[in-house]
Amino acid sequence: MEIRQAEYLGSYPNYQACPGDGIPEFAFIGRSNVGKSSLINMLCRRSALAHTSKKPGKTQTINLFLINGLWRLVDLPGYGYAVVSKSQRRNWEKMIQDYLVLRSELVCAFVLLDANIPPQKLDIEFINRLGTLSVPFALIYTKADRSKPAELENNIRQIQSALLEHWHELPRQFISAANTGMGREEILTYIESLRSEYSL
Repeated sequence: MEIRQAEYLGSYPNYQACPGDGIPEFAFIGRSNVGKSSLINMLCRRSALAHTSKKPGKTQTINLFLINGLWRLVDLPGYGYAVVSKSQRRNWEKMIQDYLVLRSELVCAFVLLDANIPPQKLDIEFINRLGTLSVPFALIYTKADRSKPAELENNIRQIQSALLEHWHELPRQFISAANTGMGREEILTYIESLRSEYSL
């Protein structure tokens, strides 16, 4: 699949405010510094579709982008280390969980994991919660161009081992790098296959 058109639709405070027209949605989420906006821009080949920031917590709403007029890419707030109040964090957590659990248009959530660091408790807990809530998801390892191949393989193996302490099998996984375009074709092909099934 090639992305010919990527249109920003709006930012919404909760899932109820999002368009309810049945167009399939694919959400992207991860820790606040995992490189989510850079990955989205790489997938769409747009340098500033999603706003990148060195300060965690830049995304604070449910941001929707219409892709090729056929499906929506959803940029969800990151979880983790943003410097916000406890009440704001609770509001974000409720907004994210409500979207993931109650949004009928959601086809798949892509959880982003930094491929350069050991397994993070926060990521494992979030992924396990998706399983408890029966949310369909896939994994994307980000920033894969920042480690040597042997280090990258070892890091990913450690993350997989940590997950397999809780899961019998792992979901689809992709290795990506926003700077080089690594993983772009594989991720978009997977989205297109799910979108085609959704449309049947």
